[in-house]
Amino acid sequence: MIVAVTGLDREARVIARPEIITVVGGGDRLALDVRIRKALDAGARRILSIGICGALSPALRVGDCVVATEVVAGRERIATNPDWTRELTAQIPSARLGVLAGSDTIIGSRTQKRRLHSETMAAAVDMESHVAARVAREHALPFAAVRVVSDSHRQSLPPAALVAMSQGGKIDVRAVLRSLAWKPTQIPALIRTAWEAEKAFQALVRCRHVLSAPAPVPAVTTSVELALDIA
Repeated sequence: MIVAVTGLDREARVIARPEIITVVGGGDRLALDVRIRKALDAGARRILSIGICGALSPALRVGDCVVATEVVAGRERIATNPDWTRELTAQIPSARLGVLAGSDTIIGSRTQKRRLHSETMAAAVDMESHVAARVAREHALPFAAVRVVSDSHRQSLPPAALVAMSQGGKIDVRAVLRSLAWKPTQIPALIRTAWEAEKAFQALVRCRHVLSAPAPVPAVTTSVELALDIA
């Protein structure tokens, strides 16, 4: 049995099926660690980080799929399981192999992305893979990661996107509205973020076959939710 580690509730809904245990981070590293361990207690024996991410490399475009060779967080570098990584790459012919950076906070500005890329040479960044990799290493379990780019290396996310995720991985609509009231000029950037996030989720749907049996088509999502389904 696989535990599929995601950041957002919508990611979990995309890949959900009876034989998969999904856990949602919601931007809370400590809570995610606990949830992964509970999934292992329930019988999971492989850990897969799957969902969307932010690009750090100029070579990546929105909708590109990255299969991780290793995860870097600070001074830690944790390799993915080579056999499982090869299997995933074969199942997703368009996938790119690359290093994933893990971050406890959203890397939302072009400056932050440029700095992290320079420090790590990682292709992309997310907020869950490093947590999942650490737990897998501790338990000597196979670990792999599949991530789809939702924002490019040169895109800075609008303020509303940075405050929107709740600890359950859902959208905090009140926080979004407060941010828009404070700075309504960010609306065009939020709309752009929405469409790019939707492109990433469509690519994620095409990648979910790596978890075996087909999953149900995800429910229709509002434009506000699309705008905030980010790495």
